[in-house]
Amino acid sequence: MEDIQGTGAQSGEKDEAPFRSGFVALVGRPSVGKSTLLNAAVGGKVAITSPVAQTTRRRMRAVVNRPNAQIVIVDTPGLHKPKDALGKELNKVALGELADVDVAAFLVDATKPVGRGDEWVARHVDASDAPYKLLVITKADLAKPEQVTAQLEAASALARFDDTIVVSAREGFNVDAFVSMVAEHLPEGPRWFPEDMDCDATDEELVAEFVREKVLLNLRQEVPHSVGVICDDIDWAKDGHASIRATIIVERESQKGIVIGRGGSMVKRIGTQARKDIERLFDARVFLDIQVRVQPQWRRDQNEIRRLGYDYEE
Repeated sequence: MEDIQGTGAQSGEKDEAPFRSGFVALVGRPSVGKSTLLNAAVGGKVAITSPVAQTTRRRMRAVVNRPNAQIVIVDTPGLHKPKDALGKELNKVALGELADVDVAAFLVDATKPVGRGDEWVARHVDASDAPYKLLVITKADLAKPEQVTAQLEAASALARFDDTIVVSAREGFNVDAFVSMVAEHLPEGPRWFPEDMDCDATDEELVAEFVREKVLLNLRQEVPHSVGVICDDIDWAKDGHASIRATIIVERESQKGIVIGRGGSMVKRIGTQARKDIERLFDARVFLDIQVRVQPQWRRDQNEIRRLGYDYEE
């Protein structure tokens, strides 16, 4: 794959270099690859991914440790035109992260023409106080070189960027270069999180997200935006295995039937797939019990949005 990237200097980290630490926000339209890039940078799965818009609903902070730097990467919901209270909260979450970060990374999909939505996001990036603003063209493995070049030119005209880089998170192309570029522009500072900490999400939040991811992957068209998930309880047994109860919330009885499936086949499939991710997360055997509940119009209910953890916290 052709190495197309901007003018950021790539310098090797030296022992005598000052320790740098700070926060970088990944922002952009839905489905541009923010969570995929975050996972690739961390070197493991901490954020869920799917082809469905609004997959990311919670702010996720993931920690990348280098010998002379700690980079805290903040994954944000895709910015979009909201249709309900949930959509408005997700936009608040994403835009709120731009207010106090050291690096604003604006992600643009290499395979889709730059549009009004990208222009709207770029204006917010341009107006932010982030000292370093980076344009990231994603999904380079799915685009032709001339397509990537054209996208770079079009996206670069949207705002004043300090640098640009082209990546393919799935192929690992330029992921390390992205991390190095960000690290070089962080201020000198302390290590904000312990070295063995991958992200700041609780076990309950990660369980809920892994379950929701499997709902999205198995039911892409039927109910994705109407689904919320909450982890009700994690109970650790003396032998080291975990018993977990989670609830999938939908808005209509018909959606409940789709999620459960004939004879419980769909919810069983969702549970089996989610359990594998949770067992890797906990490095332990897991018993996962999933219930499905109807909560009419929950996406318009601020209290329900807050209970599910999808609201914006200042």
